[in-house]
Amino acid sequence: MQSLPTGYRALVLGASGAIGAAVAAQLELDPRCAEVCPLSRHGAPALDFDAPDTIAAAARTLREKDCWHLIVVATGMLSGPTGKPEKRLADLNAVHMAASFATNTIGPALVLAHFAPLLTKQERGLVAVLSAKVGSIGDNRLGGWYSYRASKAALNMVIKTASVEMARTHPNAVLAALHPGTVDSALSAPFRGAQIGRRASDAARDLLAVLDSLQPQDSGGFWAYDGQRLPW
Repeated sequence: MQSLPTGYRALVLGASGAIGAAVAAQLELDPRCAEVCPLSRHGAPALDFDAPDTIAAAARTLREKDCWHLIVVATGMLSGPTGKPEKRLADLNAVHMAASFATNTIGPALVLAHFAPLLTKQERGLVAVLSAKVGSIGDNRLGGWYSYRASKAALNMVIKTASVEMARTHPNAVLAALHPGTVDSALSAPFRGAQIGRRASDAARDLLAVLDSLQPQDSGGFWAYDGQRLPW
């Protein structure tokens, strides 16, 4: 991360997942990075989107340290105990939709609310949240996947709105929604992820490179791993 000051400090939320772990590993190899703090539901401090109070508690714990320069939110839910991506309107159910929004929208939004104040004000700061290209309303040509698409589109709005507010208090900050592509991970495994996905380490490298290139005027944007700006 050449755009961040030497000795920068990074937080990776969702570090127990494939992409989060790969991001943390790459940052730990960067000699310019002074500290990487991986956070997950099994870490210390614990951070669990199913228990929103843990988000605020983790932020309070980390506030006791110096400011942070990089915050990566590498979380997401496509399928699980509540259901799979819906192919038709008739497949919609409230429980699965609520679970999708809890993980893909509400959790990251609360992270921004509690963790954004930890970002440095004097130096360059970066906040990246994993979104998905299927959350693009303008790019939706296939339909289906209602809950996942809607929750990621809502996440994009949270990022855009937060970037407007953050620009007033953190003029050197960049907030970005990032699409990692299809990655071989637990999220994509039920959908041939191992056959069609890329390695998590490749995705992490590309995402960090895109983030490193963004400027304050790009804050609030939606970007793919190859640097392409995606439509809302």
